[in-house]
Amino acid sequence: MIITVDESYRHKRNRTEQQLFAVVDQNTPDSIKTPLFSQDEPEAFTFHLNPALIERLNLWEWFRNYAKEAQVSTAGIRGPQNILYPWDTRFPINQIGIILATLGKSLVANETADGKLVEKLAGCEVRYNSQKYVEYIARIQAAQGIRTYVPKAFGTLPIWMASFLIFMLDLDGGEHVTSSHSVSTKNATKDLNNQGSQYLPEESMRFVNRIEEILKTAETDGYQIQFSAVTDEHIDFERLDELHDGVQLYVGYLKGGVATDANLKLIREVKPSIVVDCVGGCMYRPMRAIFERLGIANSIRWLHTEADPLYHNIGKLDRNPKTGAAEFYDLGCDFSILDVVRSVDYATKLKSQPVGTIIQATDPDGDRLIVCEIEDASRAETLEHLGIDFLDLGDNRLLTIYTPNQAFLMLMDFYAKQLKAAGLWEHHPRFMIKTTPSALAWDQWGAANNVAVINVPVGFKEIAAIMKKIERQIADAPDTQVVIQDVYGETISLGVQPRLIFAGEESGGMITGPETLIQSQGGRTAIAMREKSAGESMVLVTALAAHCKQARIMLSDYLMAVFAESQITATCDVREDITYYNESEPNPEKLRAAKLEGEAKRDKNDLFFLGIAIALRDEKIDIEQARAVLSDALPTLDFTALEDVQFVGDGSYLRFRDKFVEVRKSGTDAKTKAYASGGDKEECRKFAKVFGEASGDLTELYEEQIGQNYLSDVENRARQIYDAFQSE
Repeated sequence: MIITVDESYRHKRNRTEQQLFAVVDQNTPDSIKTPLFSQDEPEAFTFHLNPALIERLNLWEWFRNYAKEAQVSTAGIRGPQNILYPWDTRFPINQIGIILATLGKSLVANETADGKLVEKLAGCEVRYNSQKYVEYIARIQAAQGIRTYVPKAFGTLPIWMASFLIFMLDLDGGEHVTSSHSVSTKNATKDLNNQGSQYLPEESMRFVNRIEEILKTAETDGYQIQFSAVTDEHIDFERLDELHDGVQLYVGYLKGGVATDANLKLIREVKPSIVVDCVGGCMYRPMRAIFERLGIANSIRWLHTEADPLYHNIGKLDRNPKTGAAEFYDLGCDFSILDVVRSVDYATKLKSQPVGTIIQATDPDGDRLIVCEIEDASRAETLEHLGIDFLDLGDNRLLTIYTPNQAFLMLMDFYAKQLKAAGLWEHHPRFMIKTTPSALAWDQWGAANNVAVINVPVGFKEIAAIMKKIERQIADAPDTQVVIQDVYGETISLGVQPRLIFAGEESGGMITGPETLIQSQGGRTAIAMREKSAGESMVLVTALAAHCKQARIMLSDYLMAVFAESQITATCDVREDITYYNESEPNPEKLRAAKLEGEAKRDKNDLFFLGIAIALRDEKIDIEQARAVLSDALPTLDFTALEDVQFVGDGSYLRFRDKFVEVRKSGTDAKTKAYASGGDKEECRKFAKVFGEASGDLTELYEEQIGQNYLSDVENRARQIYDAFQSE
């Protein structure tokens, strides 16, 4: 059943889009509005890149910014685009940039193929211009002799399905056009290697170097970029269609993991009340088909099923929430941010849904999941005690919003209990992989349940990198203990033939590992897939929902039980996102200036904490001096319980006796993210807010203990430490 949305809401959505289009059009000079080549030419053609065009399009400036992003990106090379005139190179993401990047990647792929046919996959989610970008990617690759598998009409495909198919079909890699849960005017290309995992920076730099060579050649001799015909034999629409865009293969994978016979039987018998909010609409088609093949579709109500680059108006404001100025402002669609959830108007859309209904909200590319539940208003005090956020739905009902930290804690516990009930738990030693800002509760649960915990920097590609290290050891010495070093420098023994119980990050992405190693069609094996998947986590959440309904308890009751059974003291977690500018500013000059100003503030904040972490590591200061420097700079906070300050690959992690605080700069934007996890939610919030908003100004004591000269080399030292962790 599809939950219908009233026409007044559609009208509001359309009015917002018209306002956005008008502002974009007004801020685009007439000289830019004419495309550089025909946008609808189906036959083969050549795009001539020459010195005059490079100068007119300011491509060297674009390239410098693109290369800078590639060196640090944690989630693809992303940025704003001109949604009406996508060839506008004043914006970081643009048609010409994607063409150059695709050509660079194609040249690298063919150089390393040893004469073999290169096979790749390309897909996208719902953002403006995405399908056209996929078309151009496929046509440039085809012109270079690369076979590209695409959905029919270059249609949508979740990122996790793209990753899954690359691995299972033994392809050479792929491209996915997505910018996850960020604002509607942004876009990005996520490059996926032959494992289906996102490129690490060193992989990105190989094709970035080729782009530079192309531009240099074009400046002197000109460069002809070939596009194949849409009907070229190297563009394959049929294979994915035969595979139903991977649905059949993925159902088989799920049945080997979370979609156990016991889970499916439980869901069918109990029929929990579930609403799946397909934010952006990309997830509806594949997940409906998957749930139907699993025989559990009768439990699901679907919301926001239409593909929509404006995300059904979710997260859209007509005022800047910081300045109060009247302007288009986009919060994005990250459902872990309460203001985003407020913008959905669940009070109206879920009015007919009963208490106990569980809402699973995805993001546009389907890799993140947020879990909510409708509860009776009488439970407000219990929810506050547990640190669970909630909103008033009216009619004596509340909407609980579980952070991924809370939801995933329940899922890993539920999955572990299932394995124990099935008599499988003792067959293998168990471990999890998590990012450092994810909940301290996960580490405590691991300790209580004899699950080894490996901490890595932010980004699912970092999780995938650890997976590959583990698989290498299993393959090379199957009867020997697997030993891994985490980002803290801890050496962790995983035992012989270990199995992954959970891998995930606080931003909403997770994966589990099956009992039997995954095997591709060509015989490659893996302990788990390489990309986070709301498709997988949705099946597990639905089984948990059925369990709770059968037991006549709420998710909050289950969470409370997990806290008690595993003796978890760090029951609270918070994240503060400091965004230094309006990402939806339609004027690219103002946008660029605001972003540069914001990046300076972000970097200053980051360097302040990074300097302390590296100085402590280098023994330039001791922990007492670190406490003194922090207390002097941030006098409203108490640092007496501080035990360590560490650089953790992309941020600074402060370990206290009763909590942690991490502050890190976004790898993709002018943002600072501050996280805290411990037993007191208000204290965690206070620390995260102060850390995130810290100016980074150096105090007299900071200058005396660490100093500007030392800080000048801190970022290089950090890069060396990160590189050593990667290559270990």
